[in-house]
Amino acid sequence: MKQWAVSYLDKDGVQQRLTMDSLQQPTHEEVARLLRPKLYPLATELDLNDLEGRSVEPTVKTLKDYNSVQIISITEVSG
Repeated sequence: MKQWAVSYLDKDGVQQRLTMDSLQQPTHEEVARLLRPKLYPLATELDLNDLEGRSVEPTVKTLKDYNSVQIISITEVSG
């Protein structure tokens, strides 16, 4: 399993970093689904059905539009 470094801007505009394990490079939506419960535990219970089909990446959109969290990059960690 490979490790991936995810850089993102938190709600205060401060760049943060998170490391995650995945066989292949995760998509922004996969990263957003990982970040949301860590940053906003109560938000994980929200239903995003109204965005399904209307948005390609509903979790990414929700984090950015409502919480000002933006994923900057996803890069493989050299080991």
